[in-house]
Amino acid sequence: MAKDVIEHKGRIDSIEGNRIKVHFVTMSACSNCHAKSVCSAAGMENKEIEVIDTSARFQEGEEVKVLLKQSLGFKALFFGYVFPFLLLLLALFSFSAIFKHEVVAGLLSLGILVPYYFIIYYRRNYFERSFTFHLQKIS
Repeated sequence: MAKDVIEHKGRIDSIEGNRIKVHFVTMSACSNCHAKSVCSAAGMENKEIEVIDTSARFQEGEEVKVLLKQSLGFKALFFGYVFPFLLLLLALFSFSAIFKHEVVAGLLSLGILVPYYFIIYYRRNYFERSFTFHLQKIS
């Protein structure tokens, strides 16, 4: 595996035109631990993604590797967690300076996230184009 690529093994669920739905299981580091049955931290999660592929070289039920550039993973982390957190902190400090009650400042700060996530939602086509997954056959 290249250092600049995130990869997961998955199985193709369906192919409709050039859209391929791939199902895979993500595992946290502790999911391979021998004590996972008694620990509530063990995490395995089923995911399904849609990949655009025009090569027509894949078949339903085939095992594949799903690849994503690591830099895009960091970009997703930034837009999903880091930027909203910084926005929340900035709003909290600003509203705390303006309003006397902490509850009002806290609620308004949380309210700042609503327009942010609406913007993310309405810009989903941009994110869909920029976060492209690729498939690779498993030999």
